[in-house]
Amino acid sequence: MNNSIEINNRSISPGKPVYIIAEMSANHNQDFEQAVKIIEAAQESGADAIKLQTYTPDTLTIDCDNKCFRITGTIWNGKKLYDLYGEAYTPWDWQPKLKKIANDLGLDCFSSPFDNSAVDFLEEMNVPAYKIASFEMVDLPLLRRIAQTGKPIIMSTGMASLAEIDEAVRTIQEAGNCHIALLKCTSAYPAPPEDINLNTLPHLAEAFHLPVGLSDHSMGIAVPVAAVALGACIIEKHFTLSRNLLSPDSDFSLEPHEFKAMVESVHIAEKAMGTVCYGVSKGQEPSQNFRRSLFVIQDMKAGEVFTAENIRSIRPGHGLHTRYLDEIIGRTASMDIKRGTPLRWSHVAGM
Repeated sequence: MNNSIEINNRSISPGKPVYIIAEMSANHNQDFEQAVKIIEAAQESGADAIKLQTYTPDTLTIDCDNKCFRITGTIWNGKKLYDLYGEAYTPWDWQPKLKKIANDLGLDCFSSPFDNSAVDFLEEMNVPAYKIASFEMVDLPLLRRIAQTGKPIIMSTGMASLAEIDEAVRTIQEAGNCHIALLKCTSAYPAPPEDINLNTLPHLAEAFHLPVGLSDHSMGIAVPVAAVALGACIIEKHFTLSRNLLSPDSDFSLEPHEFKAMVESVHIAEKAMGTVCYGVSKGQEPSQNFRRSLFVIQDMKAGEVFTAENIRSIRPGHGLHTRYLDEIIGRTASMDIKRGTPLRWSHVAGM
């Protein structure tokens, strides 16, 4: 197992900066210029990568009126699968152009393929990595085809049992690809916080010894930030120019100012994780003035006895440790000492 992957010479692993993906999904509304603006806004908001989806309605499903092809219980309630994907797909002829625009802005650009023809197309585009959507994680033939490219694979695990994740990982590895990262994902749109179960992240990392992250469909930025504290190396979040530009995915997407706030908070969180640390860090050094220690609080003459009236534990922390107070009480001063002097062993006769 390998707990690191590399995309365009960027190492993604525990201890490295979090890799942040802006998912365009259907938020382009079939408008190429809007897709371009999404890429530009994602770059300005601090994303490391823009992710596309490569499918057509016919590569995902069939146009059929049978009841099982109609969506229930989601924000797309009542729609046929075929019709939803007809609204949501990203035209394939756009994708090489969008990749070039993203690359010119310094963003990685890759996609989720949904069938072998999409993999072939994306290989011609020379994408640097592949994203496997949660729903395709159980498509083992597709996983084998993606694995055979040798490219890094980021795989969402929404709805998957531990056994299904294990089967998917083994399928990819047995096809000769060990460059895998796993994303915790809750396949609800939007996902309620109580259904996200971020405590799965460290267990997922321990179970598979692979880098882990979060593909997040919750509203707001709190969940991704919390995920970083639990070991997420990757954050993927849907991105839209405005939720007022209604699209099939706009309801659970972040606007640019929100995405930027998320990126900033994620990077603060990763810095705050730091290392196991006790004692005085560099940033705390000035605060030592606020610790307590032993000070002489009355003028004293040589030979005078130390008492609770002439020495005390007070701020700042420049004198002897307070643990020595009882040991010093009753001893005598070795010299004259002025009020406000931090107590030293040299002030105590016989020490």
